[in-house]
Amino acid sequence: MISPAHTNISREIPAADAALPQGAARFTETPFSRKKMRSESAAEYVFLAMTLLLVAPLLLILGYLLYQAWPILSLDFLLTNPKRGMRAGGIWSPLLGTFYLVFLSLVIATPIGVLAAVYLNEYARNNWFTRLIQLAVVNLSGVPSIVHALFGLGAFVLFAGIGRSILAASLTLAIMTLPVIIAGTKEALSSVPQSFREACWNVGATRWQTIRAVVLPNAVSGILTGIILQVSRAAGETAPILFTGAVFFKAISEGDLLAYGLFDQCMALSMHLFTISTQVPDVPHALPYGTAIVLLGAVLCINAVSILLRIVLRSRKKW
Repeated sequence: MISPAHTNISREIPAADAALPQGAARFTETPFSRKKMRSESAAEYVFLAMTLLLVAPLLLILGYLLYQAWPILSLDFLLTNPKRGMRAGGIWSPLLGTFYLVFLSLVIATPIGVLAAVYLNEYARNNWFTRLIQLAVVNLSGVPSIVHALFGLGAFVLFAGIGRSILAASLTLAIMTLPVIIAGTKEALSSVPQSFREACWNVGATRWQTIRAVVLPNAVSGILTGIILQVSRAAGETAPILFTGAVFFKAISEGDLLAYGLFDQCMALSMHLFTISTQVPDVPHALPYGTAIVLLGAVLCINAVSILLRIVLRSRKKW
């Protein structure tokens, strides 16, 4: 039974609402809430300004390079070899050599890096030896590229007897980019909830079955992040390939995608850009800028494809 007091309270609430002016809010802002909103707006504009300060120089650099390179950019520039002592012609041989080096280093480093990260995150115990390995991986990512170049020269060119070749240069690039792939893959594996693994173990799945069917599919988008970083770094490095497989000039069949062999030396865009900018006199003004634009464009295209693939795979996640 409802008490008379409760009935009176319920009748007073709408009466109080009716007493408010039309359109007035029941809850009004206080000085404290207005101060918080001003702080929030200020922080938003500060972060926006920081983002613009990071993006604006990049856009200015790209715009300047594109403006300087525009007179020489054409399909013929991409599909012809350098001529007249690299003072004319195109960049077909260094462009193809760059794709060879990046692709082979990716094929070598990706499975090794992913499997190493799987072991460190899923199998290895948390002891001093595992922590020492993880510390070594982190420190290896900070080693200068010239040190990797000397290691590749001694390990692959001289000790292994491969000689200066695409294979030796690709192995050197793979060693150099392994820490990035291992670190990125390990973080992606760690982001998969532990409950996913426990659910699989509870239905009788083995550890490898859980990793193969549940953990890796849910971590693949994060794994691609490390691979994207590997592609960008491998395409732009000069020192590792200078000591192990790149040459000053090498003419190949124009338009032939199989013009290089594994044990051949090759040209590369990064070294070609350095050469025509510092070692070759009387180079046309637009030629170095055109080479730089093509190098940036190749890296951006590869990254864009990888990012789109990562977005598609991430959209399939159920969590």
